[in-house]
Formats: sequence, C-alpha cells, structure tokens
Amino acid sequence: MAEKIKILIVDDSRVFRNVLEESLRGDEDIQVLGVAFNGVKAMEFIRGGRLPDLVTLDMEMPEMDGLATLQAIQQFNAEHPELPDVGVIMVSAHTRRGADVTISALEQGAFDFVTKPEGDNLRESIVMLHRQIIVKIRHVALKRLTAGRPKPVVAPLRPPVPRPAARPLRVTPYRAVLIGVSTGGPKALAVLLPMLSGFIDLPVLIVQHMPPTFTQSLADNLDKKCRHTVIEAKDNDVIRPGHIYIAPGGRHMVIRRGAIGQVVTALNDQPPEKGCRPSVDVLFRSAAAIYGGDQIAVVLTGMGSDGTRGLGPLKKAGAHIIAQDEASSVVWGMPGSAVTSGCVDEVLPLERIASSIKELVGNGKS
Repeated sequence: MAEKIKILIVDDSRVFRNVLEESLRGDEDIQVLGVAFNGVKAMEFIRGGRLPDLVTLDMEMPEMDGLATLQAIQQFNAEHPELPDVGVIMVSAHTRRGADVTISALEQGAFDFVTKPEGDNLRESIVMLHRQIIVKIRHVALKRLTAGRPKPVVAPLRPPVPRPAARPLRVTPYRAVLIGVSTGGPKALAVLLPMLSGFIDLPVLIVQHMPPTFTQSLADNLDKKCRHTVIEAKDNDVIRPGHIYIAPGGRHMVIRRGAIGQVVTALNDQPPEKGCRPSVDVLFRSAAAIYGGDQIAVVLTGMGSDGTRGLGPLKKAGAHIIAQDEASSVVWGMPGSAVTSGCVDEVLPLERIASSIKELVGNGKS
C-alpha cells in the first residue's frame, strides 16, 4: 500500500479546521496528521518529529500569522536539507486584504492557495473545499517525493528543442508578448516581468489562473516592481506599448479591433475551457486572429494543459513560442504539454526568457 500524504491543518477557527478535516476524510491516500490553531503550535508540531508532507496555512492567526509561519517553515526546510521539504498551501479569505497577503505568500514560496468557502451550507462548503484542494495536495506530494531524486539517464522520447545559434532577421517587428501561467505564477511573474519591462516596450498580455480580487492584487503588486504600468484589464482598454494587462479573475480576456481600428482588450463570461476562466487558450486564439505571427507567446509554470490548443493557430501564423523548462517550473504541466505539442521553439529556464525575448525583439526591429 502506498504511503499516505500527511497533512497538518493550521487555522485559528475550530469550525474551519473541522470543515477542512471533514473534506479530506474518505481520501484513502491522505492522512490528517494533526491540527494547530496558530503558527507557534504548528512549528512545535513540525519540530516535534512528526513531519507532514504539507501544511494548509491560514493567513490571520494570533501570535504567529500565516506569512510568519510560512517563513518559519521555509527556514526549517533550509536547516534540514536531509529531510524532504514541507510544502505549504495557503488558505485565503475572499477579501482584498486576503488577496494581498496571498500574493505575498506565493511570491515567498508557498506552493499554491485555496479560498475559504463563503456559504452557510456546511455540506456544500466541504464539497467545494475538497474540489479546490485535492489536486493541489497531490501535486505537492508528488513534487516532494521526486525532489532530489536522481533522474535516470535514458534516451529522450523526443528530440530536444534546439535554441538557434543565430536567429533569422524578421522584416515585420513583433507587436506583443503573450503569457499563460498558473501554479507558481506570481513568483515566476515577479522574476520575469521586471526584467522584461527593462528590455522591451511591447505590450504584454497575461492570463494567470486566479479568482476575482486576486488578479487585482497581483497587478498592483507587480506594478510596484516593473518599469511598465501593470493593470488588471478592463473592457476596451487600448493596448499600448509599455503596458502589461492581466486578465481579471473569473473572466476570459480576448483582443479585438476597436471602433477606430486600435487593438483593445475585451472581456467575456463565456463558459470555462478545461475548467479555466480566464483561459490561456482563449487569449491565444484571439491574438492569432489580430496579430498573426507578429508576437511572442510564453507558457510558464502551471497545472494542466491550458494554452496548448491555442498554440496551434499562433504557430501556424508564425509566432515565436517559448516554454519554461521543467527544472525552474513549480509544476511542469502547462509548459510540458506545450512542448509535447511540437509547437514550441525554445525551452528555457525562467531567468533566461526575458533576455531571449530581448534578442528576438532586437531582430524584429532590424
């Protein structure tokens, strides 16, 4: 029988601790190892020797709050390299403060987050929470099991994607950069966007899988870090150089021609695609119709395969496509799927993507 995924629940609300524990009951591969009502007690538990695979961590707690506890767990991980890292999933309220603190936690290394159910129906809350958290728990456990494990040397299943020694010069310049990202996105964007906005002035359009409120907090946070203006997109925003547009949580973002010919953003509430709204595929398809091949598409870290189908029209039009490599991704689902599709031109570590785009844009302007 496979070893169970061991969870420590940390929350100052007895009611929510019970809801979360109940939501995980019945999953044969999961064991709730313990509960704690604040970060102090959580660290006592962890240092006591019963090491969890994962901590679900509330934001607002007495004595030691969620961010302080996250930092203490990361310090524990650093002090014990002989042990597998303890993963963290933040548990956030649907508030602006909750969103702001969550973005900070994700930048600081939390794996992902879930939101607390808001309804009064206990059974619905349990089902909703289980739906949110179960996939993320299993991804954390998988990453923990494989971390540090030497990879066998085998023949590759497909030829590696080569990085060209010299790029062909383009007659037409690139006009936009598109980015699709999910799990691990806030931290990846906080690395990529400040570098990218220092290198180029092209507009950047981003789909980050997040619920409403959280994308506004993400945009505000990134705006403080970037030379360019970072905003949560609205209907009919004219797409301008030096601006970065993030799709609002819960709505698809597309681009289209405005009344007098400018390229503008448009938002809609059409059904989710692959469970995602906003969807990377939706943005990529619309951009292929407007910009053709005069754009660069980037698929960053994230669960699932959103973005892969949308790469087909972009590739056919002649766009340049970059995927983040597995080593620098929190989850290599989205970029890995993109690579498997055969549409990707380059597979790069996160830290090299901005300089690659700078080189491409330089060639595009020649």
